[in-house]
Amino acid sequence: MNKNSFAKVPPMGWNSYDYYDTAVNEEQVKKNADYMAAHLKEYGWEYIVVDIQWYAHKAGSKRDQFQYIPFSGLEMDEYSRLLPDPERFPSSAGQKGFAPLAAYVHSLGLKFGIHIMRGIPRIAAQDHMKIKGSEVTADMAANPYSICPWNPDMYGLNNSPAGQAYYDSLLELYASWGVDFIKCDDICNTCNQSPHRENQYNAAHEVEMLANAIKRCGRPIVFSLSPGPALIDRAWHYEKYANMWRITDDFWDDWKYLKDMFRRCELWQTQVSEGCYPDCDMLPLGWIGKGFGRERMTGFTREEQRTMMTLWCLFGSPLMLGAEMTKMDDWTLSLLTNQKVLALLPPSCRPRQICLDEDKAVWTACDEKEGTLYTALFNLSDETASVSVGLDDLGKGFEEDAALTDLWDGAISRSEDLEIRAILPAHGCVLYQVHIK
Repeated sequence: MNKNSFAKVPPMGWNSYDYYDTAVNEEQVKKNADYMAAHLKEYGWEYIVVDIQWYAHKAGSKRDQFQYIPFSGLEMDEYSRLLPDPERFPSSAGQKGFAPLAAYVHSLGLKFGIHIMRGIPRIAAQDHMKIKGSEVTADMAANPYSICPWNPDMYGLNNSPAGQAYYDSLLELYASWGVDFIKCDDICNTCNQSPHRENQYNAAHEVEMLANAIKRCGRPIVFSLSPGPALIDRAWHYEKYANMWRITDDFWDDWKYLKDMFRRCELWQTQVSEGCYPDCDMLPLGWIGKGFGRERMTGFTREEQRTMMTLWCLFGSPLMLGAEMTKMDDWTLSLLTNQKVLALLPPSCRPRQICLDEDKAVWTACDEKEGTLYTALFNLSDETASVSVGLDDLGKGFEEDAALTDLWDGAISRSEDLEIRAILPAHGCVLYQVHIK
């Protein structure tokens, strides 16, 4: 199987983390899936992803002390493989795993995904538990010195036949459940929050082992790497083995993170191709934060939300919505269902940042298949300002002014004196299709 064929366009979906943190349950996942099927599916949104600690007993019950409860009980089978907590996911009882929930999501015409931590449960290694397909037990496959600095559940795996057998058994299990997407954490940049680690990509062998396990499982499963920031000098490795890799640490609804994303996207703009997507992280839109103890409507202004959607689509990032969809308001829904903006996502639409400073950014893209030219002007300053770009800077020969269509509001205008100019509010943008004669 060619992994690049699993995601011919950047994956679009919903992830439970931004709203629920570790505490999402089956009923909540189903309600969000129902919403997506009814309101977003026709626009290309299709993945429903259950994020971290779906296997942990009482997850989220001590949120004032711990995000991840140390030494908590973990649901597990005899082969050291984590299973959904049946208290939160009752259809998983009897070791059915996520198969019933995945079947429900599939019945809606959607796809199902899960978050995993790299490695093998520490308790499995401590108890010398079995690994399916290997004579070696978990303690011999685990690397006790490979520890996530922010989550207490797992040891990394040695680059060994036993380690590969464990990952093979995991993907065999996930394929039997009907999983279409896995987001593997503590793997894209293992130095995250741990300055004492010199090798930021010391789990590269585990990326390869997981990719091999996906090939062997016989099911097309999109493979996403987290957290970031991904390492640009290892872009070739991410592209060879994964479909998505995070170019940032956790992204939240604060302008400083969004402004910084222009720099990150410039760094990665040439690495977007079919089946290979640098990932700007989830979209913190709508209602978020409940599982973190601060339920709120996104802190981004409407101008900032439009700027975020424009950049993500123009750059070609995967789109994973973090909102509680059942509370979606009409304005947020309109952001997510603008077909002309979403049309920029396919990798045939090649992006290029042609200007970036403290106050402004300018991007352009040309769809190689359609021959359609786009440009976006961004006001990164804290005041209303004029932003402009010369038509010659767009990479096409212009002998006269061009017609412009604003893809957000549909307004028609023309450039003047071979220049595109717009007066934009603070942190705002405009996205034009540029019509070439």
